[in-house]
Amino acid sequence: MFKVTFAFEDGSAVETYANAGDNLLEIAREANVAIDAPCSGNASCGKCRVQLKSGELNSKKTLHISDEEFQAGWRLACVSTVCADVTVVVPDIASAYKSRMKVADLSSREEIAIFEKAKREIELTGIVLNNSLDVVEVVMDPPSLDDTMPDNERLTRALRKFLNIKRVRIPYAVLKKLPDVLRENDFKVKCILRTTPNDMFVYDVFGIEEKVVVGGLAVDIGTTTVSAVIINMENGEILAKGSAGNGQIRYGADVINRIIESQKPGGKKKLQDAVIKETINPMIHEMCRNANIPKNQIYRMCVASNTTMNHLFAGINADPLRTEPYIPAFFKTNSLFASDVGIDINQDAHIIMAPNIGSYVGGDITAGTLVSMIWNRPEFSLFIDLGTNGELVFGNSDFMMSCACSAGPAFEGGDISCGMRATDGAIEACTIDKETMEPTYKVVGEPGTKPIGLCGSGIIDVISELFVCGIINPKGKFVREGKRIRHDQYGMGSYVLAFEDEAGSVKDVEITEVDIDNFIRAKGAIFSAIRTMLSSLDFDVSMIDDVYVAGGIGSGINMKNAVNIGMFPDIPLEKFHYIGNSSLSGAYLMLLSTQAEKKTYELASNMTYMELSTVPTYMDEFVGACFIPHTDTGLFPDVMEQVNNRV
Repeated sequence: MFKVTFAFEDGSAVETYANAGDNLLEIAREANVAIDAPCSGNASCGKCRVQLKSGELNSKKTLHISDEEFQAGWRLACVSTVCADVTVVVPDIASAYKSRMKVADLSSREEIAIFEKAKREIELTGIVLNNSLDVVEVVMDPPSLDDTMPDNERLTRALRKFLNIKRVRIPYAVLKKLPDVLRENDFKVKCILRTTPNDMFVYDVFGIEEKVVVGGLAVDIGTTTVSAVIINMENGEILAKGSAGNGQIRYGADVINRIIESQKPGGKKKLQDAVIKETINPMIHEMCRNANIPKNQIYRMCVASNTTMNHLFAGINADPLRTEPYIPAFFKTNSLFASDVGIDINQDAHIIMAPNIGSYVGGDITAGTLVSMIWNRPEFSLFIDLGTNGELVFGNSDFMMSCACSAGPAFEGGDISCGMRATDGAIEACTIDKETMEPTYKVVGEPGTKPIGLCGSGIIDVISELFVCGIINPKGKFVREGKRIRHDQYGMGSYVLAFEDEAGSVKDVEITEVDIDNFIRAKGAIFSAIRTMLSSLDFDVSMIDDVYVAGGIGSGINMKNAVNIGMFPDIPLEKFHYIGNSSLSGAYLMLLSTQAEKKTYELASNMTYMELSTVPTYMDEFVGACFIPHTDTGLFPDVMEQVNNRV
């Protein structure tokens, strides 16, 4: 056995032991050390960089690490095996996804306004914002020698009189505390109840003077990011918010890699623990601490996530999702409770899951569709949720059609040499001077933070600027020369945004022709999905009245630049609307309103799902979209006019 030490830039370290030949990335995973590995250890992304400080590793040389970096000790964890005692440094950037993920700030006016707008618009449709949770005060006669009824029957009788419901259920957790609460409060108590026409469930019992919050938890489980809010179920007030990187990321950036990982011995449990024990439960603890609310006073939870995340969250085999005929274990289920999956709230809390409608269109989209309100408008609208996958819904109050395309990890910085998620040091916005070709960029983090890479919104800006400035051609090849444009020994071109002395890393921040090609394919997947879905209805993009863009990357996207590169259709920019994290706001509405929950089930059951892989024309559309902006420039008249008029 050899001692393996993972050291971090903050001075902390994790020590573990391994056998000769054990893979370093797998050792890190077993030791719960966060090392980003979007490709799940296939050596194709180059993100799992660590620096050898002492000892030895058997490491293959890869194209992701230069000769100079290799000499300085840099290695890819996924291609390194242990052969002696060793100490490696895990740089902040390799684990930033876990602690410094940038998502929408729910405390900002803009984000609070999104939730408030969602409530108003839902109420205008006639949907009432109430639910089956109640707080009732009950006064009982204390027992005596003439009245020897046991405590549970005494409470049951009082509740039946109060609400005239025959069936009353008192779970063990309440029964256990009932004798003390009744006697400490002279048999005057308040109860937290879930009531239906024929049934009453007692979640909790308190003294009648005790301050009680009826809490609810809404969670959006994204492939990359998990976001949550704790609310007051009586009035919808947001009490706390939280967000973090999905702990499953170290098993791969996309759902397919995670499904494959889940099939290994103990894999389902590892993936479930990564999202629940490592991600959601710590968020719950932090939010409860900030809101000063006991976790046991959260009595209901709503989860909105894609179909694969639903299965991995529930610990259910997701493997059938990735093979024909792509059949999930469930589209809709009401069978989950907090105690079933280890969510650290009231153990009897019911977990509502936004319904899935296809193998790759899940509850995050049905919840988002509810918020988009396209189901309540006569105009034709397009709803787009951007992430590792691109999910689309098109329709109006008469019909809706949905589909999903695999955009890949490019929008999250994967498959891009200097790509990264939107953490400190990521370039998130950029302009380029047409004459000098000098960049001006905005970096995530405190003022003065140096750039170390590009996140999704920054990549869109850079490629758009390079194209509009005539620095690259429609194929993404460099056609101008300058000090920021260079070619390697194989002739591959690149554009340098920040030279090493300007950057916060050990190398230049640049975007290469290979990077641009990877991103062109990702944006091509989105546009070709839009075109294919519209064509199946004999529609074209001119018939789109509004486009609603959701998702974490959506908040930072410059819509004009997204149109310039051919990701979105060339329609007036005023038709584009950013609606925030619609998956989370949809889960919030489903949690708060029983009618909104039922409406979401109705939307899911009435929505037509198109499996793009079975549409013969999709591949032709995709190939046509793999240019900037498109092989058919007639689809982008405004973009081409801008390009033709450039100085």
